[in-house]
Amino acid sequence: MYRKGLVFIIVLLFFLTSLSLAAPGGTGETVYIIPLEGPVEKGLVRFLTRSFQEAERAGASMVILEINTPGGFLDAAFDVSSLIREQDMPVYAYVKNKALSAGAYLALSCDKIFMAPGGVIGAAEPRSFVAGEEGVDEKTISAWSAAMESVAEAAGKDPQLAEAMVRKEVSIEGVVEEGRLLTLTSKQALELGFSDGTFHSRRDLLSHLGMEEARLVETDEKAAERIARMITDPTIATILLTVAMAALMLELTTAGFGVAGSVSMASFALFFGGHIFAGLAGYEVLVLFVLGIILLLIEAFLPSFGIVGAAGLGVIATAVVLSAADAGQGLLMFSLSFLFSIVIVAISFRALNRKGFFNRIILSYQEEKTLGYVGPHAYPDLQGKKGVAVTPLRPAGTALIEGKRRDVVTEGGFIATGAEIEVVQVEDVRIVVRLLVDK
Repeated sequence: MYRKGLVFIIVLLFFLTSLSLAAPGGTGETVYIIPLEGPVEKGLVRFLTRSFQEAERAGASMVILEINTPGGFLDAAFDVSSLIREQDMPVYAYVKNKALSAGAYLALSCDKIFMAPGGVIGAAEPRSFVAGEEGVDEKTISAWSAAMESVAEAAGKDPQLAEAMVRKEVSIEGVVEEGRLLTLTSKQALELGFSDGTFHSRRDLLSHLGMEEARLVETDEKAAERIARMITDPTIATILLTVAMAALMLELTTAGFGVAGSVSMASFALFFGGHIFAGLAGYEVLVLFVLGIILLLIEAFLPSFGIVGAAGLGVIATAVVLSAADAGQGLLMFSLSFLFSIVIVAISFRALNRKGFFNRIILSYQEEKTLGYVGPHAYPDLQGKKGVAVTPLRPAGTALIEGKRRDVVTEGGFIATGAEIEVVQVEDVRIVVRLLVDK
C-alpha cells in the first residue's frame, strides 16, 4: 500500500511538471537586455563581447541593446558593429534616449530599430579629437558615410537618410535642408521607416515581440570594466597622466623615494593598466614606459645636458600615444598633461617654499669659515709645527706631529720614513708638509 502511494505521488509530480513546461509563457525563452551607455570606445567592446558570450551560452532567443550614447570613436564603432552582426540570435536596438554619431551606426547594425518617445537618432558627422570638424579629411568622411549607408541598406533603411546624417551638403526635401545634419526624432524616424516602432517601455516592446512571458536577464558592467571605461575616457586619462608626471617630476627633484614616487607609479599603473584591460594597448607600452623612466633616472643621476632626459620623455610620449584610441588623441593627452604638470610643480615648489617646508628637509646654509665654522677634523693650530714621517710620503702618508699620527701630504716631493718634517699649510683636514732642512 505504501509503495503504491509513493508511485502515485511520483507520477503526479511528473505530470504536473510536464503541464507547467507546456503551459503558455513557460517555453523557457530568454531575452538578454544589454545596456549600451556612454561613449562608444574600446572599453565598451570588452563589456559587449562578454555580454554576447553569456547570452549565447544561456541560449537566449534574442538580445535587446538599450542604447543611450552621444557617439564615440569610429574604430570602436566598427568593432562593436562587427560583434553585433556576428551574432546568430536576433539583436534589436531600443533607443531609450539618444543614438547619435557612432550610436546611430550601431543602431543600424542591429536587425531592427525601436525607439522610445523623445528619443533621437542621427548627427553622425565625424570629428577629430585634436582639430575638430575641420581636421577630418574627405577620405575619412567618405569611408564613414559609405559605412553608414551600407548598414542602412542591410537593415532595409533608406541609405540617403544615413548619408544625410553624415554630410551637411545632402538635402532631402521635406526632411532636411542643405547645411544641416539630419537628426530624427522617434516620430520622424517611424514616419520615414527608419524606425520599426515606438514603445513607451521595455514591457511594451517585449509584448510587441511576443516575449512578455520570457525570462529577462539584464547584464551589467563589472567593476573592472567600469574602471577601464572611466580611465580610457580622454578627460580622465589626461588628469591621470598629469598627476603621474607632476609627481614624477617632484620625485626626481628630491632625494630618496617617497610619497610623490608612489603616487606617480600608481597613476601610471592605472593609466596603462586601464588601457591594456580595455584592449587599447598591449604590454609593449609597459616596456616603453619602463625604458623611458630608466632614461629619466639616468639623466637625474648622470647629467647629459638633457639629451638622455629628452629621449626618456620621448619614449614615454610614444607609450602614451600607442595606448590612446588614435595618435591625435594620444599626442593631445601627453602635451596637455606635460604642460599642466609643469605648472603644478612650479606652484607646488612656490607654495612649499613660502611655508618653509624645504627649510626642514633641505640644508639651506653653507658652512663657511667667514661664518665662524671650523670643521670637526680641521687642524688650524698645526701650522708651523714639526714632526717625523712614520711612513714614506709619496706624496701622501702618515706623520707623527705633537705625539699624534696625522694623514699628511707633501708639496709634491718624496720624503723618506724617519725624516723630520714641518707643517707649511693647513686647509681644513688637509695638512701639507715639507722636509725640514737644518740651517
